[in-house]
Amino acid sequence: MKKVLIAVDDTKASQEIFSKCTNICKCMAPDEIILLYVEKYQGRSLMDQMLGESELSTLREVLEGTEYKAALDAKAAKILSFYKNALQAKAPAPNVTTLTKGGHPAEEILKVAKENAVDMILIGSKGNRVSTMFMGSVSREVVNGAECPVMVVK
Repeated sequence: MKKVLIAVDDTKASQEIFSKCTNICKCMAPDEIILLYVEKYQGRSLMDQMLGESELSTLREVLEGTEYKAALDAKAAKILSFYKNALQAKAPAPNVTTLTKGGHPAEEILKVAKENAVDMILIGSKGNRVSTMFMGSVSREVVNGAECPVMVVK
């Protein structure tokens, strides 16, 4: 394996899953690990799961340069720094690239995987069955849409 994409977020489950991912990556010894954090635009009346690409694109443009966007970027940088440091603390340290994207998590994960020709995607599963009946789960969408192997870590 040359390139592995690990999707991370700010949940406690992601932190627990990440330790398993680092052990898996140690066994595979990839040349590069891409850490991806997808910013989610949130608000009381914003139903981001129902927004199409054109609406998200407009929202991205409107948010650019605002305090809200700066706060999202700072949060993303902090989260990615945490995971990057955790990866680099384990020897041998692979080359780690961090990326922040905005939009629907599954779509962004699949897009980054394809653009970077990754050999495998590692993603966590929260296992919240009730919510997946209504809106689908990110890990399920990634598994169904990926062109490379996907390992869902629980």
